Amino acid sequence: MTIKEVEERTGLARSNIRFYEKEKLLHPSRNERNGYRDYSESDVEDLKKIAYLRTLGITIEDIRNVIQEKVSLPEILERQSERLNEQMTDLDRAKALCNQMLHDRELSYETLQVERYVNELKDYWEQNQPVFRLDTVSFVWFWCSFQTWIILTVLCLLVGILFYSKLPPQIPVQWKLGIASTLVRKEFIFAYPLICIAIRYFLRPCIYVKVQMNTIYGKIISEYLSNSLCFVALSAEIFSVLFVFGLAENIVTVFLADAVVLLGLLAVGLVKMDLRGFGRKE
Repeated sequence: MTIKEVEERTGLARSNIRFYEKEKLLHPSRNERNGYRDYSESDVEDLKKIAYLRTLGITIEDIRNVIQEKVSLPEILERQSERLNEQMTDLDRAKALCNQMLHDRELSYETLQVERYVNELKDYWEQNQPVFRLDTVSFVWFWCSFQTWIILTVLCLLVGILFYSKLPPQIPVQWKLGIASTLVRKEFIFAYPLICIAIRYFLRPCIYVKVQMNTIYGKIISEYLSNSLCFVALSAEIFSVLFVFGLAENIVTVFLADAVVLLGLLAVGLVKMDLRGFGRKE
């Protein structure tokens, strides 16, 4: 059957079906006469299973492992059930405390006494460690912000404006062994802010869709990576200017330093947020 028929049979959007194929969760055959995908009844059933498991919050990676029989479905369901129970427990506790506080008609920030609502303060802080982990990664939050993207894009534009008149007719955009291997017209210096715009509005959504399928931190990671790519674009632009004036030679060193610093900070941030065990008690 055609993908249109599969859409009608399952109620799923074509984009979802294509995505599951791209993720190797679905393997339709090809019609030998026209080369189009030919979906079977088995494919339809697999699609319904995949979509249903996704609604339970099970990641694409876990679903793939189940399909490849690396882990059993009951194991995955038990693990997900534990995660949901922990989240529900935390939400129920927070809701009960909110309701308890709302019964105090004289309550204000000035009159709030935490000990009235929490018996063992130290234990309470321990139970809420995931929240405090989030509070300790301020750099990650700053770097993921829209304001950071604006700053990087404006800096790319300013570099172009400030140095355009001083640049030779052609500037390098590729290097090999410290020698410029590809030259372009100097107007290309203004392509860097455009690259930052393209990264945010075209590449970032793609990264988000890909990452969100496997972790609840999809937005944070996609924002961080897209801003990091803008930072790399800014580094390349500045290096081009420095190379023209004989102040720098090896761009590989610059890119390696960018990668080490940015990926290192992201890794530290994700560890502090307890990426793999969000909501899990220690």
